[in-house]
Parts: sequence; structure tokens; C-alpha cells
Amino acid sequence: MANYMTWNSNTEVLFACEGVEAKDWLSAFANIRGDLNIRVSPDFGACEAIEFAVAWNNPRGFWRRFPNLRAIFSLGAGVDGLLSDPELPADIPIVRMLDRALADEMAEFVMARVIHHHRLFHRYEFQQSRNSWAIHKPPTANKRVVGIMGMGALGSRCAIELKEMGFRVRGWARTCKELPDIELFYGWDRLADFANGCEILVCLLPRTLETEGILNSGLFSRLAPGACLINAGRGAHLVERDLLDAIDLGFIEAATLDVFHEEPLPERHPFWTCSAIRIFPHVAAFTRPETASKAISDNIDRILSGKSPVGLVERVLGY
Repeated sequence: MANYMTWNSNTEVLFACEGVEAKDWLSAFANIRGDLNIRVSPDFGACEAIEFAVAWNNPRGFWRRFPNLRAIFSLGAGVDGLLSDPELPADIPIVRMLDRALADEMAEFVMARVIHHHRLFHRYEFQQSRNSWAIHKPPTANKRVVGIMGMGALGSRCAIELKEMGFRVRGWARTCKELPDIELFYGWDRLADFANGCEILVCLLPRTLETEGILNSGLFSRLAPGACLINAGRGAHLVERDLLDAIDLGFIEAATLDVFHEEPLPERHPFWTCSAIRIFPHVAAFTRPETASKAISDNIDRILSGKSPVGLVERVLGY
């Protein structure tokens, strides 16, 4: 249980989340800590008063104006938007969102789409558009290889859930991880081994300079013939032309995409008319005020108590 004795009415928090309605967040924070003073951008008063901030989709240079910031909390699991700002002060701790409800929703989305592709439902969708009647028998789950790229909080949760459903799960991460009964590969020299024979590939990686373009023709060519792709990581992970070519060549039979280079996806983008691709408008998981506000307030309490926050970002790694 968090120790709130360090809180006081002078603790100033800025809610600066572009495109996010603040009302529910103010109510959620009030239910947790009624004495917490939350200011909402853009009318937040003196920059010098702000000690903590909740951030999302801020313009370049926004954070250089706050000389007394003690931490910035990302509203989402990713922090690439913050770290891409060249004017972001180097000495301010960045904290990513680690919330059980967020992980729950991502697991729901990934499991739903894995089952969709595992049961070959994408084939029936394609058939219906052509008034075609044909039956396709999938393998049992224990013979279906599902690979997850990114074994952080979200990826590990999805791997455990899919394993419990009986799938043959393997994972890939930049550094060594350990999960019971799940085959894990780590390091760039093991990426090819991880991809070999994968039938359903799930990308939940953070966006870094190293991971941009990682979903490309070289990786697709190592998957099992007719594999399926699920990208709920970042749009920059995918080389879009390579996916379309892989579909044409039969390396990829179907794809679920929740993230894109440009959002909203432009009306004339070729993904819209590709029958093998299912498009979701970045809805795999939502940050819920009622649970995320608790995670943020607990971390503020940790910082005020002299402790390190949970989810502290290593800037050199990008997550």
C-alpha cells in the first residue's frame, strides 16, 4: 500500500494530453487524492509551479518551459512521442504507463485476433465477399506456432494467456527474458531463428531506432508459408510496401493492423482495398482514467518518498 503522507496540497500536476478529454481524468484523480492540484493545458498558469505532468501528443519544445518538473508520465505504454522531441530536457525522468487494465485490453485484442487467424476466419470473410462456400480445417492450438515480438509487460502478458489456451508460443526480445514453458529468443542474432516457422506473428515492440522497419521482407520470408501478421506495436515497425508484396507472394496470408505510419490512415492508402488486411484505428487497448490515475498517483508518491518510479524509461534504449 502506498504511503501518501508525502502528498500535500501544493503538489502541482499538469494534464497536457492533446486530443484527450480531461473531465474523466480530473474525476478519477479527485477520487484518489482530493487534495491533488491538477492543472489542464493550455490554461495552466505559471510554468514554474508544475512539478509533475501527464503527457500525450505534445508539440515540439513543449516541455522545455517547465524548470521544476520532477517527472513526466506518458498517458500510453509508448514513449516514442516524447523521446522524439529534440528539445525534451535531458534531466527529466520519463515514466511509461504500466497499468493492469491496459495489459488486460491488449491481451483481449491479441487473443481475439490470434484466434481469428488461427481458425482461418479471414478466409471465410474473403469467401463471403465472393459468394463462395468452402470449409477449411485448422490445426489444433498445440500445433500452431505463435511468435510475439516484444516481451515487456504487454507482450509477456499476451504470451502467458496464449500459452494457457494451448498455443505453441515463442517470444523475442532485445535482452534475455524468462517465462515458464515459453521458448524465448533474445538479441538481434536470434531474430531469424525466432521467425523461422512462425505461423502467427504478433508485434508488440516499443518504437526505437533499432526496431523501425523490423517488419520487412526479410523477416516475412522466414515465416511459415501463408503466415498471419498482427501489428499492435507502432506503425513505424512495418515496411508497408514489403507487407503488400509479401501478401502478393503468399508469404503473408492475412494481416491485422492497429497502428500506422500516418494516423488516421489516408483515404487513398492501398491497405484499405487489400482484402487480406484488417484495419483497426489504434484501438487495441485504451488507457482508462480510473486505473491509470492510480498508477500515476502511486508513482508520484514514490518519487516524493525518494524512490524510483515503476516504469522509469531508459532513454538510451527508448523504453
